[in-house]
Amino acid sequence: MNKKLILFIFILFGCSKNNPNLNIDNQNQNNFISAVDISSFPKIQLSEPIFKDESGNVISFLHFLKSNGVNTIRLRLWVNPSDQFSSLDEVISFSDTLKALGFNIYLALHYSDTWADPGQQIIPQNWENYSYTNLKTIIYNYTHMIMEEINPDIIQIGNEINNGFLHPIGNIHTNPDQFKGLINECIRAVRESSSNQSRIMLHYAGYNESVNFFNFFEDLDYDIIGISYYPIWHGKSLNQLEQNLIQLSNYSKDVMIAETAYPFTLGWNDWTNNIVGLEEQLILPQYPATPNGQKEFIETLKIIISNLENGIGLSYWGAELIAWNGQESTNGSPWENQAIFDFNNKALPIINIFQN
Repeated sequence: MNKKLILFIFILFGCSKNNPNLNIDNQNQNNFISAVDISSFPKIQLSEPIFKDESGNVISFLHFLKSNGVNTIRLRLWVNPSDQFSSLDEVISFSDTLKALGFNIYLALHYSDTWADPGQQIIPQNWENYSYTNLKTIIYNYTHMIMEEINPDIIQIGNEINNGFLHPIGNIHTNPDQFKGLINECIRAVRESSSNQSRIMLHYAGYNESVNFFNFFEDLDYDIIGISYYPIWHGKSLNQLEQNLIQLSNYSKDVMIAETAYPFTLGWNDWTNNIVGLEEQLILPQYPATPNGQKEFIETLKIIISNLENGIGLSYWGAELIAWNGQESTNGSPWENQAIFDFNNKALPIINIFQN
């Protein structure tokens, strides 16, 4: 029996208890993007944590990801952050390390000095007094410079830009044409760079109203529709998610789950409040907060995206976010129960879903 058929049978029957109608299309599996976002790893690495494989053997974190099928690393980039983390210098250095290990680079440009998401799209402090016309020039030059310095395989123009970016000038509700104009300048900078093989993603959080959002950009030159999906924020119906992704695939763009995660426990390993900690935030009874529940949730998402003719990949957010700052830290990880390593820094079963 050939290896592809074995993989098909394993995934089909392994997931059938959660959704008997799901099965996987293998046609694009060899090129499937199996990604993790480990943007905080340079910071976590300073605490010298010891990571282990599923058997408890000490491992090299990055080599372990590569050997277990992760082929792409997603990194966020802030314009002028308050410290070195997620800064241009750090991302250039980390990208070089990752490329040397054979990873593809998926770069998420926030166009902000800090977190950008549907709730906030704060313009960088050094850009806030410019007019729309001048800001177009600034973001063109900035994006072009990023392309020349990093040359990512995927470049994401803005992060979860449901409400626009670079507020107030690029607010989709008050200045929709300016929002589109700014996005188009970023796209033009990518296409006109010397390293212009990067694929361009536009990124939306959730699935509600996403079809209308991407319809707004129908005339722009980009390559990938990226969707964030977290049950706590975006709804618990995987059927709705699947139907929405099918609709989005009609735009003749590739489609990817750009961010997702799920807890392996509702417990905690430091004194920092976790974002997910209640059963009501889960999809029950199908996906409990257990190691296998975490794995099966992500495995199901992988099947959903793989079954799309133009579904190209999945990226797990916060894979590295263990309780790195000590067990009594109130300024540590709000995500350690959603990392892909347990509270002893031992790899969880989810690691196996990255293999294509």
